[in-house]
Amino acid sequence: MPEKSLSNILYVEDDLDIQAVAQIALEVVGGFTLKTCSSGAEAIAAIEQGFIPDLLLLDVMMPNMDGPTTLSELRKLPVTTNTPVIFMTAKVQSNEQDYYFTLGAIGVIAKPFDPMALAGQARALWDKVS
Repeated sequence: MPEKSLSNILYVEDDLDIQAVAQIALEVVGGFTLKTCSSGAEAIAAIEQGFIPDLLLLDVMMPNMDGPTTLSELRKLPVTTNTPVIFMTAKVQSNEQDYYFTLGAIGVIAKPFDPMALAGQARALWDKVS
């Protein structure tokens, strides 16, 4: 069976400026198809409406439903039960990163991130598990 390639990314980020930078970094620089959502609820709706991501990219700190809670809810949906996840956060202390890994994260990308390196970081983390 051929390995699945990384093309569709669901990115959940409540900050519209960060969303815009990441969109350019992932679509223009990385060549990915990106679905951006401003909240966990929006992400769940996007999946329910048919977007099937190869990778989940989740901001940790968001109002109402944070990244870990969003992941928990996405895991309840059949198409995202096993989708690899990367958390993006300014909280990158080792104990915090350990927590994200216990949730099943394949990696953590520190914020602020380098827009020119973001696609490569996501692909490198993806490659480790695919």
